[in-house]
Amino acid sequence: MRPAGRPVVRLLGQVWLWPAVVMLAVGGYRLGTPDLWRDEMATWTVATRSLGDLLRLLQHIDASNGAYYLVMHVWTAVFGDSTVALRMPSVLAMAGAAAFVALTAERMFGNRVAAVGAGLLFTVPPEVSRYAQEARAYALVTCAIAAATWFLLRALEQPTWRRWAPYCVAMALAGAGHLISFSTVAGQAALVLLHLWRTRGSVDRRLLWRYPLAVLVAALPVLPVVLLGSRQSDRQLGWIEKPSAGGLLHFGEHLFGSHLVFYAFAVLALPALLLPGRRVQAWQALLLAELPVVGVWVVSQGDTSYFIERYLLFTMPAWAVLAGGGVGAAYGFATGLAGRLRLRSGARVAAGALAVGMLAVPAAAALPKQPAVRYVGSHNGSEEPFRAAAAVIAAGYRAGDGMAAPLGDQSWAMVWPGVSYYLPSDVHPYPVFVAQSADDAEDLSPAVCDLPASCLGQGARIWLLVLGDTRDPLTAVPDDEAQALRARYGTPDQVTPVGGFTVALLDRDS
Repeated sequence: MRPAGRPVVRLLGQVWLWPAVVMLAVGGYRLGTPDLWRDEMATWTVATRSLGDLLRLLQHIDASNGAYYLVMHVWTAVFGDSTVALRMPSVLAMAGAAAFVALTAERMFGNRVAAVGAGLLFTVPPEVSRYAQEARAYALVTCAIAAATWFLLRALEQPTWRRWAPYCVAMALAGAGHLISFSTVAGQAALVLLHLWRTRGSVDRRLLWRYPLAVLVAALPVLPVVLLGSRQSDRQLGWIEKPSAGGLLHFGEHLFGSHLVFYAFAVLALPALLLPGRRVQAWQALLLAELPVVGVWVVSQGDTSYFIERYLLFTMPAWAVLAGGGVGAAYGFATGLAGRLRLRSGARVAAGALAVGMLAVPAAAALPKQPAVRYVGSHNGSEEPFRAAAAVIAAGYRAGDGMAAPLGDQSWAMVWPGVSYYLPSDVHPYPVFVAQSADDAEDLSPAVCDLPASCLGQGARIWLLVLGDTRDPLTAVPDDEAQALRARYGTPDQVTPVGGFTVALLDRDS
């Protein structure tokens, strides 16, 4: 009989395990803090609707995130909608991405040091840890693209439909989760062409038509999302500026969340690109990382821009694979040199120390930047203090109170759902200036009332929330709403700035 512990030993020896465990630890660290910000509030307000309401909303807005919202709808039905529950799928997905990064590096470079190094390096960039802790689709898309790359490499080795099928599924999930991720096909096509060139003496001719056909099959389920998303792009993407040439040159610094970490990754990649051994594979990884970025930059020169770092986070696995290949190449060169010089004693120890040192440099560079990226302004309670505003209302709430929050042109701030999320379950202010609830309006936020005076309700008191810190909140609302409030309530009795919002209490009886 085999010893009972042998399967455990084999598991512990898998190159994907430790990167996944480290990513789980990084992503899980203080997962409940900071508070949810406005994009995460969009996830919450959509995912917790009925399935019918969710599908109707996608016909008007956010179709590009529809697959993610459906996943989160099922998830929240099972695990609830706490902050940790909402963010946990992203943690798990980013851990899966780290595992696939290690497997991809092992297959490309044939080196366990490269594999483990790539997986661990993937956990380093501040932007990776940030989106591992955000209730948005970026982590799931990154995992799907990392998986698709590994499945593609397996299919290139043996192009049977059994191996192409998981590639198609992974690409379809990525495209349905975020359309921009399908730009990775540009990098994959370059990878396939270099593979055909490298294996030109023994190329399997089935690759010439099976890869394009697999991409087409993967694209078919994404077409409905493309059609819906194209009609919604002006509303959702109009705020993204057209990128300049300088934006392309410096994009890596924004993608990584730290220019020092980006430069460290670039330096780590050099041994893989320059040292003999697996240079073709290194160039495959480089093109896989770069071509989607260049492609999106070119497309963004048109009427609609898509060029923003989080939309291209799915290229990070390729960067990690390339940097891990550099670590593996340097390790192999060091051990080979020691062997030629007959310095066998301690050679592997020295080479191992070199590899660890190479991994430690970007990790050390990332540490000072981690808090700044993780706790960006809107996360840190300085711009979107939903919890603080809710606490002010809850402390002074009386049954029958109303609440007015920014809607219409300011609905992007997600104040209404954000504050509602943090209000206690027994605090239910009625909506003021609201013509339809968000569900009925089939939108992310309630629809604003065209005649404010008729939508004040009968409450004696109204809690008014406005954007910004101000001592005169009535000047921060539309004129017709301010006029209706002054006519019935006069001036506010209580004004409380909470760092990005102001909460005011208007009391007719005071």
